[in-house]
Amino acid sequence: MQIKVIKGHGSGNDFLLIDEISNAYTFTEKNRAELARLLCHRESELGADGILFVMNSVHADARMRVFNADGSEASMCGNGLRLVARYICELYGRSEAVIETMKADLKVSKQNDLFPDVHTYQVEISPVLFELKALPLKLNQPTLYNERIKELSAELRFTAVAVPNPHLIALVTTEQLQSDIQKQLSEKVNGPNELFPDGVNVSFVKQLDHGAIYVRTFERGVGFTNACGTAMSASSLVTCLQEINPFEQPITVYNNGGKVLCVVHKIAADYKIDLIGNATYLYEAAVEVNLERELVEISDKEELTEQDVYEKLQSEAQQIITEMLKG
Repeated sequence: MQIKVIKGHGSGNDFLLIDEISNAYTFTEKNRAELARLLCHRESELGADGILFVMNSVHADARMRVFNADGSEASMCGNGLRLVARYICELYGRSEAVIETMKADLKVSKQNDLFPDVHTYQVEISPVLFELKALPLKLNQPTLYNERIKELSAELRFTAVAVPNPHLIALVTTEQLQSDIQKQLSEKVNGPNELFPDGVNVSFVKQLDHGAIYVRTFERGVGFTNACGTAMSASSLVTCLQEINPFEQPITVYNNGGKVLCVVHKIAADYKIDLIGNATYLYEAAVEVNLERELVEISDKEELTEQDVYEKLQSEAQQIITEMLKG
């Protein structure tokens, strides 16, 4: 079969976007997982962290389904949602839309450029759930807020939150950030283990300045990634809960893929987060796929130039990260 794809990224977290609204594709659930494993493999010509399937919705402007490179389905993806937001807004000639995701219908909108000539979109990250059963995390307590987990570390304190993807977040020192602690415990909780039966995203967070943090994430089903949108959102929330950063004000979140802005809103007893960042297209391609023989051939490819501008933002962000972590 021939499939049209757009390769793009949010904060360096890259995806293949497949439009099922304008194209008469028919995929089984098995097909979706197989496509993700085949097309996203880093040794292939395409390679990506996952596939974004953009579909019709009966009650929203579109529906997004996210399949990780290992074939597993994610309940949400903030960086991917920005790409879908851009695609749907441009498809329908609008500046805002509502996208159906696995757990919620989320508002998205076009925003002023985060950096000159970088396409920028704001997406809603919700619901926010602290109950350990939402992750799930098997501890004999209802929630985990800035506490130790003896099976993982004697030093680090963790907060568990689902947004709705499951996240385990620790505020760390530069020394801890530069050690191999994150790799070791991330691999532990994403392999066979008694704490997280479905695995979990693990983020280490370092406060860089007032209103500025650095987040590095080991993403479930992916491994270390340039950035994870829900992880950056959840990490911003945790810093607000610990009174390190303020609610209702933009927090600059630096990551290995660049930077985003997060605004954490407290609404009565609930929270929601606005994630604002790039939606950059790399190329458009037509791909011949034979799932039975596991063959992929790119029959047509149009390279785009948006990455040249984004790399200026990325370079500036990397310089800031390096300087602040030195200090």
